[in-house]
Amino acid sequence: MATLDDSNVARLEAKRDFADFLDSDYGRDTGEGKYVKKIEDMMKKYPTTKTIRLDVDVQDLSEYNPDLHRRVLESPGDCIPPFAEALEDMIRNQSPKLLEEGQRVHVGFSGEFGRHAVSPRDMNSQFLSKLVSLQGIVTRCTLVRPKVVKSVHWCAATNSFTSREYRDASSIEGLPTSTVYPTRDEQGNLLSTQYGMSSFVDHQTVTIQELPETAPPGQLPRSVEVVLEDDLRDACKPGDRVRIVGVYKPIAPSTAGASSAVFRAIVMANSVSRLAADATSPTFSGEDYDNIVSLSQDPGLMECLAGSLAPSIYGYSWVKRALLLLLVGGRERVLGNGTHLRGDINCLLVGDPGVAK
Repeated sequence: MATLDDSNVARLEAKRDFADFLDSDYGRDTGEGKYVKKIEDMMKKYPTTKTIRLDVDVQDLSEYNPDLHRRVLESPGDCIPPFAEALEDMIRNQSPKLLEEGQRVHVGFSGEFGRHAVSPRDMNSQFLSKLVSLQGIVTRCTLVRPKVVKSVHWCAATNSFTSREYRDASSIEGLPTSTVYPTRDEQGNLLSTQYGMSSFVDHQTVTIQELPETAPPGQLPRSVEVVLEDDLRDACKPGDRVRIVGVYKPIAPSTAGASSAVFRAIVMANSVSRLAADATSPTFSGEDYDNIVSLSQDPGLMECLAGSLAPSIYGYSWVKRALLLLLVGGRERVLGNGTHLRGDINCLLVGDPGVAK
């Protein structure tokens, strides 16, 4: 079993490796390196954005040090915190007064992840505590709420301050701590929480569903919960197609008085990017447009399109026509007397179970 000294040595080694990776950036001596420019841009924008998150391509890590690349994918919890410390040290060395006290510095990842690029359906126990790249559609977003990171308490009897740091089960920076607020010190003196001096971080949970085109036919799409914190909150909204890179973490059951061996799992995101709309939308050639214009002149267009809707279901021609009109929609109008007629229509299908509604 690794001792505390062993873990500290591994942390310092990872910090040194990432610092060497940044130091070896191509063109660093001339100020034209890839990550040199990224760090300089972040530092210029920091007075406005108040956020620091360096995006690192995992292929660059692989070319620089294959073992470091493997460690990032297989043990991100041991690599990401020291990477952030190395980045913070570099920024403070360049501009000591830029970062505020307690400012959180982040390192995100992007690029090609190989077998670690998965969909919600592919995420199983073999990816627990590993770095994964996830693609899907956002179906639900919670409200952004503050999560306490450090609380500060004032004791009037001793005229002194005390503080306590907090980590929950989703943290990758260490073991979870108690979430109980201290109300008295060790001598039993009453403590009052100083919320203005305490530290909080924005916290949001989103649900990612697998892309419809990747789901097996006849099966319901699967979903996974993703936690967004700090500057990643509100990075996406329901309906967005996104790619999220993060750590797949197991969360122990918290039911009081009951024991269960079944864990739920979440993804702790450290990078969020939206998929390009043109990458997922259909493309049409000039011949396709000519065929569409020609088809619009066909007097039997309604019957042709209705017959193309759910062709595996026989009959129901009038129902298919109604569904076709529902998909196409109409034109919104306002009559002379002020009456508003909306273009969208509703369709209610009535019938017994199992009759192809």
